[in-house]
Amino acid sequence: MLLRDAADGAATGGAREGFAFATRFRVRYAEIDGQKVVFNSRYLEYADVAATEFWAWTGIGAALGPMWEQLEFHVRKAEVDYLRPFVWGDTVAAHVRIARVGGTSMTMAMDLAHGTTGHLHATVSLVMVNVHLPTGRPAAIPEAVRAFLEAL
Repeated sequence: MLLRDAADGAATGGAREGFAFATRFRVRYAEIDGQKVVFNSRYLEYADVAATEFWAWTGIGAALGPMWEQLEFHVRKAEVDYLRPFVWGDTVAAHVRIARVGGTSMTMAMDLAHGTTGHLHATVSLVMVNVHLPTGRPAAIPEAVRAFLEAL
């Protein structure tokens, strides 16, 4: 399997099994704590950066237009499994995939690996619910959106 990198869209080696997308970024000094490792809350920020890049990479906005743009997914549950710390200057390779599509929600899975060694440092799971904003209630994911997500 080849990895599609968000930086330039080119296929590169080093894919993780089950993931067709990854993006890379460096750990900045401001992200480390007093123990000189990435502060635990930053991993969710890394997940947000990776998710943003993932959605751009998929082309879902161009493919589905207003149908996608009018949906509102809110994070319902976020889970991080910390396996080993990142430190200042490390390159994070964030691998992203849609793990599950339900009736009103989807689960996004991420592996945060060291960009040079490939060692897995953390896994992130985000359960996101499609919300009807006027009522604040869960809303069904339209079939066209579901089909696009499942094809990823």
